[in-house]
Amino acid sequence: MSKQTTYRDAGVDIDEAERAVLLIKRHAARTLVPEVLTSIGSFGAGFSLKGWRDPVLVSSADGVGTKLKIAFATGKHDTVGEDLVNHCVNDIAVQGAKPLFFLDYFAVGKLDAAVCGSVVGGIARGCKRNGCALIGGETAEMPGMYANGEYDLAGFIVGVVERKRMLTGAEIEPGDVLLGLPSQGLHTNGYSLARKLLFDLGGLTPDARVAELTGSLAEELLKIHRSYLKPIQALHKAKYLKGAAHITGGGLTDNVPRVLPRGTVAQIDRNSWPNQPIFELLKRIGNIPEEDFRRTFNLGVGMVLVVAEKKLGFVSQMLKKMGEPFYRIGQVAEQKNSKQPRVVYL
Repeated sequence: MSKQTTYRDAGVDIDEAERAVLLIKRHAARTLVPEVLTSIGSFGAGFSLKGWRDPVLVSSADGVGTKLKIAFATGKHDTVGEDLVNHCVNDIAVQGAKPLFFLDYFAVGKLDAAVCGSVVGGIARGCKRNGCALIGGETAEMPGMYANGEYDLAGFIVGVVERKRMLTGAEIEPGDVLLGLPSQGLHTNGYSLARKLLFDLGGLTPDARVAELTGSLAEELLKIHRSYLKPIQALHKAKYLKGAAHITGGGLTDNVPRVLPRGTVAQIDRNSWPNQPIFELLKRIGNIPEEDFRRTFNLGVGMVLVVAEKKLGFVSQMLKKMGEPFYRIGQVAEQKNSKQPRVVYL
């Protein structure tokens, strides 16, 4: 008789998976709200929309990208989950949606319950801070798919907004003002280029101390992707917000036009906000073409708000009261020769 072969022999440890599930349940329990109708472990998750009159569901899916490589190199796994949630929250907030629930996907070659628990702990923290319930997800152990000690992480969010309150950008017009809200470093975009510049060309290591930065390079690169939900919701509720653009992959160049109506152009003054040290460092190390630089990194602006010039005083007061720094970075202008919205740098 041949030797018995178990799932563990194939590289999958069911007992470790059970330990991970217990940790996940504890973290998820902190985020639950009365609208959640099922518990973690159900085949499908249920959420009630009772109380909404004409609800429109707004959803988004995203990942953390090669920022995960910094987590692997440092063994610090408690921030990338919050990165993931905040990125997804921003993507639906710009359409006026309130986050309802979140699901995650954690895939690894060999499961370590402690690492998984740390990542999901960050996800739960992000959900809690954004008023979003963590109601489910998938933890997949797949031997041979990922290098030892590495994993992939993705998330899916669903929010809701009354149909008549959706932010579509349709009301944006020439003369409107563009306000930039500062980022916390790179957020979750441009890490493939940043890693090449800093580690390959610059010869730096994650624990390196660089004159431009206040902490180690790893601390800078692991700064959490900000959530802009609070200022967006406040301005939207006050009916001051005409549109908003989350500055992710593609930078200001590709993301601001996504909220502009046809026949308009965004005129942005690149000198209207201060440079963050990490971008100065990247510029110093690599001879990056300016267009690539602008389309790869957020350059210190993580969110752009579009407001009417006549409402700017009220908007400024609200943002200052919330302790939210902002910069007037440009304006919307008419574009006669081309109907496709674009960005022009002044």
